[in-house]
Amino acid sequence: MGENWYRFSACGIEDGPLRAAGGLSVQVDHGLDSLAEADLIIVPGWRGIAAPVPAPLIAALQAASRRGARIMSLCSGVAVLAAAGLLAGRKATTHWRYVDAIAARYPDITVDADVLYVDEDAVLTAAGSAAAIDLCLHVVRRDFGPEGANSVARRLVVPPHREGGQAQYIEAPVLRQREGARLGPLLEWMRERLQEEQPIAMLAARAGMSTRTFQRRFEATTGMAPGEWLLAERLRYARDLLEKETMISLDDVAVASGFGSLATMRHHFRERLAVSPSDYRKRFAAVRPAGSVR
Repeated sequence: MGENWYRFSACGIEDGPLRAAGGLSVQVDHGLDSLAEADLIIVPGWRGIAAPVPAPLIAALQAASRRGARIMSLCSGVAVLAAAGLLAGRKATTHWRYVDAIAARYPDITVDADVLYVDEDAVLTAAGSAAAIDLCLHVVRRDFGPEGANSVARRLVVPPHREGGQAQYIEAPVLRQREGARLGPLLEWMRERLQEEQPIAMLAARAGMSTRTFQRRFEATTGMAPGEWLLAERLRYARDLLEKETMISLDDVAVASGFGSLATMRHHFRERLAVSPSDYRKRFAAVRPAGSVR
């Protein structure tokens, strides 16, 4: 990815290799002093939701937060951010297994079990392992633009972007052979016609199903109702246009992505992304870092 790519180091609160689940070990390069230099700190997991977090680690994370470093947790790592008080008054997520325990232990955190990840700008949290990859790609997208994220995704052989608001648990993530012949091509057909109205009855007819059966199988396959899926796709396409096509007006982006009007697009951007389309463009268009990120 070039000389401006991330510089990485593994830091620990203890000396020597760290034991991880599954018989793995992690070689530690540095101690907590490295956190004072980091622009992005990732807590990839923790010993347990109720396991105490050492005071030196809490102090180092709080100091890093005060100076403006981004701090991110993956899966059970949310326990560390919560113990450090970095999530107080914020929205966060974690693996669905830990949601109730975190919510009960930290009532000042709004814990959302129904999303893949949460981006609160300076503090970010992800659900399970796959969602952790989604959040990391989201951060790459923020730091290096869509081309950088797409390049990393290709090397990982994963989708380049999944909305953070997508459901954690999908009943049937892999299409059954019979449904794949119907829903797979239909999803592509829907993506190619985001500007058009797509009523449920028409989609069900194209899939060769009754309306009720189509809705049930669509949600079981994608984790979202058809309308929610269409909205997510329109948001995704609008974001791509705002990032890549800086000369296209906001009104034209709204029409091209299927929202019809700038007012409607603005409403959904604010509701789903907590930012206006114009602010999103200012933040993400033609993102190119001046130096490497540590």
